[in-house]
Amino acid sequence: MSDDISLPAFRTVPRTGVIYVTAEATRRGYRPGDAEWCNLGQGQPETGELPGAPPRIGSVTVDVNDLEYAPVAGLWEVREAVASLYNRLYRRGLPSQYSAENVSLSGGGRAALTRAAASLGTVNLGHFLPDYTAYEELLDVFKAFTSIPILLEGERGYAFTHEDLRREIQGRGLSALLFSNPCNPTGKLVQGEELARWVGVARELECTLLIDEFYSHYLWTGRPGQLPLESAARYVEDVNKDPVVLFDGFTKNWRYPGWRMTWTVGPRQVIDAVSSAGSFLDGGGSRPLQRAAIPLLDEQLVVKETLAIHQHFREKRDRFHSRLERLGIRTDRPPDGTFYVWGNVAGLPAPLNDGMGFFRAALAEKIITVPGEFFDVNPGKRRARPSRFRSYVRLSFGPSMEVLDKALSRLEALVIRHTSG
Repeated sequence: MSDDISLPAFRTVPRTGVIYVTAEATRRGYRPGDAEWCNLGQGQPETGELPGAPPRIGSVTVDVNDLEYAPVAGLWEVREAVASLYNRLYRRGLPSQYSAENVSLSGGGRAALTRAAASLGTVNLGHFLPDYTAYEELLDVFKAFTSIPILLEGERGYAFTHEDLRREIQGRGLSALLFSNPCNPTGKLVQGEELARWVGVARELECTLLIDEFYSHYLWTGRPGQLPLESAARYVEDVNKDPVVLFDGFTKNWRYPGWRMTWTVGPRQVIDAVSSAGSFLDGGGSRPLQRAAIPLLDEQLVVKETLAIHQHFREKRDRFHSRLERLGIRTDRPPDGTFYVWGNVAGLPAPLNDGMGFFRAALAEKIITVPGEFFDVNPGKRRARPSRFRSYVRLSFGPSMEVLDKALSRLEALVIRHTSG
């Protein structure tokens, strides 16, 4: 029976970048956990034990009372725990504090973002190029708002100031802006006083910042001894008035991607809206896993895990980035955050000088990468020109050091072979 049979009621739904490259690798024999493969396309960190990190949770006890549905917005005590963590990490001494009413739980980052997108009205929503590949279909499937692309220039290190933000909001009539911080894939981070100014502009011009902070514990720009954490929550004045909505969860910052436990933090009115959207989109998250999450939201545990991540992944980041540069895979800026290198392959010999060509050649060596064109967020494919990012690839240092070293050795041999050929 052919796999190409189509039914008239259904459209072709595009795969996100990671799903596409994984499917292509699977056709060539890739299976998760196969030691022969090096998955530099993965969007998750290694999930095992790290030196200095709290022990990994290996089992979850399910209470008989948690066999029922969870409330769509999540269990109240878990929402309280998330709010309390934000207050302790980012809002000590500030008069306005988050409460359970400022938190909605959901079953994964895409679920949280989808709830937010479904809750937007007939507004102009800005988004950056490049940015997270899954935004593309998210911004296309909901028709109430109009998505407005904002191109960031690699030559400027993907810089975008609060004055640029003001100009875009006023010039394009933006009522909301969706972006990842630090950015997936470039690693660009808006932080400190500049992030505070972004929040101030949003407050003044009444433009909601929808900030994907899923990589906010993977920061490489801080001073020695400084806890490597950043969130726009630190710069909000009134948690129920400032137009700042945050998304985070266990996926990256806690290294539990399979837990599918995420949250939205923002004004009560927004939380009511996204929870209502969840009632028809997904019905709510896992009640047993929400209950089991409470100990993981302890401040000291979070600090310990974050410091372990920083020490381990910082070493991987420096080593990975340096060896890629020596191979001729250049970066417009070293990553400030995330566990990705946004590499420009234009200087490599053909066919490696094209993101898709590089992907295919690396795949033959049992290495998975993600072509840069997937991050050229283009809802509805309204822009028909070739992607500006076709000479880029996203390379993940989420895997173990052993896998990274194996992949780099293979890539070195691949580049040498095409250079001498």
